[in-house]
Amino acid sequence: MNDMRPMDNVVTDKTKITARDVHVHYGTTHAIKGVDVDIADRTVTAFIGPSGCGKSTFLRCLNRMNDTIPGAVVTGKIRIDEADIYDPCVDPVQLRAKVGMVFQKPNPFPKSIYDNVAYGPKIHGLARNKAELDDIVEKALRRGAIWDEVKDRLHAPGTGLSGGQQQRLCIARAVATEPEILLMDEPCSALDPIATAQVEELIDELRRNFSVVIVTHSMQQAARVSQRTAFFHLGHLVEYGETGKIFTNPEDSRTESYISGRIG
Repeated sequence: MNDMRPMDNVVTDKTKITARDVHVHYGTTHAIKGVDVDIADRTVTAFIGPSGCGKSTFLRCLNRMNDTIPGAVVTGKIRIDEADIYDPCVDPVQLRAKVGMVFQKPNPFPKSIYDNVAYGPKIHGLARNKAELDDIVEKALRRGAIWDEVKDRLHAPGTGLSGGQQQRLCIARAVATEPEILLMDEPCSALDPIATAQVEELIDELRRNFSVVIVTHSMQQAARVSQRTAFFHLGHLVEYGETGKIFTNPEDSRTESYISGRIG
């Protein structure tokens, strides 16, 4: 794959996620400082910036994963389709069915390939019987671009797959609950170049059905897969806009310094 292969850059106008004045504190550490952003529906949005800049912390705000970290305090407003996800009546478990997550290191459950994908639909009651569950599993594995590789060994352990296959299995597991948003925290950093290319192709397919937000340490990857890019630095969202403009004509000198390699 050409390292800077452009993907289809059509961007929807519909806003899926709205964040206003979001701050995150871990004890005395002020990790996120007043972030305002509108994330478009059915678009790949990349979060870039130096290590420790807050991009993964902000990503975890979008499905309340920071709730699981002792001492983490999130303030401000985050809305999905105008609904406040931090409203006390919102069940974080149900929210995470709507906002799927794929982590940096592939983390299949110590279960069969089938049971990895079936787990979410089972606990959320999405299938009335085995036939429906079979259909959900097959559809998710197809969306994860791994069905053809595993359809004859669905009851083999997911941990026996290659790294790239494991990550695509984890993507299939994340989409099995029919989320509206898919969060990806450096999903290719543990993969070889061939597996990375396969996951990047998959990300471009997934945005036809999901809003995808990806944290990446690779500016080349952000340029290849995203339509919009947000640059974080020292807890601030410095600049946000169409990917082509961020990389070729940034407005903030800090963005330009990061893109050119002078900081980071």
